[in-house]
Amino acid sequence: MAGGAFVYWGMRLATIDLGSNTVRLLVADVEPGARQWRVVEADQRVTRLGEGLAASGRLGEAPAERTAAAVGEYVARARRAGAERVAIVATSAVREAANGREFAAALQRATAEPVTVVSGDEEATLTLAGVLGGLDGGGALQTATLVLDIGGGSTEYILARDREPVTIISLRLGIVDLAERYPFPGPVDWPRYRAMQAEIAGRLAAELPSEIRLAHPGRLVGTAGTATTLAALDLGLQQYDPGRVQGHVLARGAIERLLVRLGALTVAERGALPCLEPGRADLIIGGTAVVLATMDLMAAGRLIVSDWGLREGILIQLAS
Repeated sequence: MAGGAFVYWGMRLATIDLGSNTVRLLVADVEPGARQWRVVEADQRVTRLGEGLAASGRLGEAPAERTAAAVGEYVARARRAGAERVAIVATSAVREAANGREFAAALQRATAEPVTVVSGDEEATLTLAGVLGGLDGGGALQTATLVLDIGGGSTEYILARDREPVTIISLRLGIVDLAERYPFPGPVDWPRYRAMQAEIAGRLAAELPSEIRLAHPGRLVGTAGTATTLAALDLGLQQYDPGRVQGHVLARGAIERLLVRLGALTVAERGALPCLEPGRADLIIGGTAVVLATMDLMAAGRLIVSDWGLREGILIQLAS
């Protein structure tokens, strides 16, 4: 993506965000330079590509097969929908795994579509474009924004002023690894949870640059599955509604109440909740811990949730 410029004139475009935990599809009709579009099709599936990656350094055979099948299905759906271009963008699991490039090459051969493996900075820049496009449109920003993008294999922090990224960092702090090291198959063991949150807080204090730690941004924005799931649960949605999730404000107290509620359930009971995919049921506790540790570090009392993220950022880049 970063290596070329694309110009499209009123085209139907498709983006596939190939994440470490989730594969996301977006097909939309886009005008040149547009930051709004007509959604034709949108979907997502938890495939957990990063399963076991932290321990082995490689993509496992079963996660790779699950993910390749989902991407192949999404490419076929995009073509059936009439997409003139399909952009597949792979993130941390593929870029960090010893066999990640091999997986991307095989996927490209299987789908006959280019697979772009983006760096952490490129991923963050595209995510920022999607988040700000959804929350602010093309207008000028009135305040500094810190975007928190919690993923399966990494977590990105993006500090932006006047729509431009000022500081970007991608931490190898993913919720798949957290879930593997701190599993909570039953109701949460709170001493073990506190040990996990202390580890997260220590890593943020040590690894986030001072430009972010001392930024005092006007708003903290959360994107991706943890934040949107918490918003949907807070709203009491029976079916996920991106229009209601977009821009929803989560107060710290609401997040803490959700943590207590989720922590009282087994992983199977969490997975049965509306708007909480079974594939995310064992990840939501660790993801919530990252949210709360970030809010503590930034002294933030609330989190604004963005339904838009990387896949929308890819679409904005294509349209520009």
